[in-house]
Amino acid sequence: MATIPYSIMITGANQGVGLGLVKYLLASNPRPHHMIAASRNLGGEGSKELEDLAAKEDCLSVVKLDVTKPDTFAAVVGEIDGIVQEKGLNVLINNAGIYLRKGLEDVTAEDMLLAFSTHAVGALMLTKACLPLLKRAASRLSTKALGWQRAAVINMSSRLGSISDNTSGGSYSYRASKAALNAVTKSLSIDIINDGIIACVIHPGWAKTSMGGPDGLISVDESVQGLMKVFAGLDENSNGGFFRYDDPNNSLSW
Repeated sequence: MATIPYSIMITGANQGVGLGLVKYLLASNPRPHHMIAASRNLGGEGSKELEDLAAKEDCLSVVKLDVTKPDTFAAVVGEIDGIVQEKGLNVLINNAGIYLRKGLEDVTAEDMLLAFSTHAVGALMLTKACLPLLKRAASRLSTKALGWQRAAVINMSSRLGSISDNTSGGSYSYRASKAALNAVTKSLSIDIINDGIIACVIHPGWAKTSMGGPDGLISVDESVQGLMKVFAGLDENSNGGFFRYDDPNNSLSW
């Protein structure tokens, strides 16, 4: 794929779709000069595959990041700044997520707050912390058209975050926090477009992962291949959109 950005950061990159994206990008030709993979579990079994990849891939850097702890973001962004330097960060993919399988009978306030902290608050605060790096990349490529090769914030949402598409109820913490992420992204798309940065949300499909469970409808590879097509096609008209991995030409309803 010819439109691979110079630098990409992915949160929640130690498993599932996040790890799948890292592997795909490492195998692409050309591939990013700097691939930054964030995980909260460095040094544990849950991040072993990612850390093993980093040990043999010069372009892959792994950083420790818990998206529910905004007070640590400044230090993490300083680490990323040292990696990308004067060229800045082209793409931030907020992928870290949590899915608590609880319905009306057993959902708690703590469940709701954790989901909001992970999906909406974490994504917004991390994007805010990374904005100087994203602006630097966008400014350096000011002659390029808007898109992910220049500068983009891509937030992994879900069709479960669509209010109009909710016909089955339940999944309170996940649905509500993803809907909040959608609202956050819409505002971001308006506030950062003049800096040359686009923002959108994408539904990656229900993949068979530790979070999605064994009943998922697609494999991680299917999700990743579809997502990459969406990424490559992002442009000015994509700003503020809500897309699905398998149909980049049509937006999902809010």
